[in-house]
This record gives sequence, structure tokens and C-alpha cells, in this order.
Amino acid sequence: MIVNGREIAEDILKELHGPLTLGVIMGTDSASDSFVKMKEKSAARVGVVLKRFTAEQIDEALLCDGVIVQLPLPNSDELIAKIPPEKDVDALGAHARVYSPVAGAIAEVLAKTRTEVKNKKAVVVGAGRLVGAPAAKLLQELGATVSTITSTHGSLEELKGADIVVLGAGEPGLIKPHHLKPGVVLIDAGTSELAGVLRGDADPACAEVASVFTPVPGGIGPIAVAMIFKNLFKLAQKQALL
Repeated sequence: MIVNGREIAEDILKELHGPLTLGVIMGTDSASDSFVKMKEKSAARVGVVLKRFTAEQIDEALLCDGVIVQLPLPNSDELIAKIPPEKDVDALGAHARVYSPVAGAIAEVLAKTRTEVKNKKAVVVGAGRLVGAPAAKLLQELGATVSTITSTHGSLEELKGADIVVLGAGEPGLIKPHHLKPGVVLIDAGTSELAGVLRGDADPACAEVASVFTPVPGGIGPIAVAMIFKNLFKLAQKQALL
């Protein structure tokens, strides 16, 4: 099964609506601008006003109902630490009250595909704060036995015994079909550009051996954007802002 992330994102967004504000603290690079424009489109659909701020304007940003630090950004740890948990829609702070958008997106895919996680062997490739770390935490909470592979720890050979694999290395085409066990649930959350084209960590041919496969683009990415707004509304409801 090749997962259609855009359809899942659409299902999430159509359930959300309300007059909220989302502050995005960002730099001036074109990549950040591109990612924020994607968020602006979804924001407009659900009645959220997205406001852009520089790092120096963080006090103004904190007046919004939710706040995001668009990575990469210098001094990001310092900025994230200033965001109160009730406004941390990216779940990057130490006391987050929601799943990170990528972890939430992975949970949506597992639920939609009726993937049994408890007592399964899961391997996460990459240990970054946006994908690898939150994905490993999610899978552990769902009852899987989880191991993490990085450039300095573990081997891709471990993938051959995994029931569930989550990719977040950011290396296009890193994983080939021969690395995987037939029938694996393969969630590709690694994104990077190769010759101007957005690519995932998995070679597209991996779809032939996986029972569940999330493509790049069109898989986890759209769902993760939708989860930002689901988190915003969830946190707002806890504060009785809606």
C-alpha cells in the first residue's frame, strides 16, 4: 500500500476551524520561506492567521496562540526554551503537551493502515530532533521494541529484521529494497533535495517490498503540516480559547 499523505492531511484539516493565530519565527533563507508558504496555505484553509517574526521579535510572537521556530535558525534552542508548553505546537520544548508534527503524522499513518505496533521490532534511521528522536519515542510508547541507527551507531543490516522502519536521515535513496524484510511497514520521513527534486531516504523501488510505504513527496510531509494545526487547535482547546 502506497500511502496518500495528501488525502490524510485533507481529512485532518477539514475537521479544524477557528480564529487562532500562529507565530512563526524564521530566518531569511529561501528554504524557510518555502516551508512557511506551505504552512500559510493550510492556515488560510482552517481560519488561522499565520504571522511571521524574526528572532528579535520573539516577545511579539509569544502573543500568538501558538508559536513555531522554523529550523534551521541560529540560537534556536534559546528561542524554543522561551515558548511555553501550551503554545509549543512543534513539541520541541522539554515539556511538550502534544506529539511533534512528524510523530503525529506517523501515528496517523499507523492508525490509517491498521498497523499493529505492540511487540513489533522497529528501527529508526536517524536521531534528529525533528524526525528520529520523536519517532523513536512514539514507537516505544506504542509498545514496539525500538533501535536507532545513526552514522556512528548501528548498521543498516538491522533493517532486515525490522517489522517497522522509520527513515529520517536526510540522505536521498539511502535505503534500497535489499536492506528490507518483505512486508515491512516503511515510513519515509527523510527529505532532501537532489538536483532540485525533493527526495526521500528510500529508493522508490522499496515500495515493491513494503506492505506500507510513504512516498516523498506526498507522504509524511503533508500530514506533518496538517498536524501543526491539529496541535494548535488541541492546545487552544485545553486553554479554552475555542
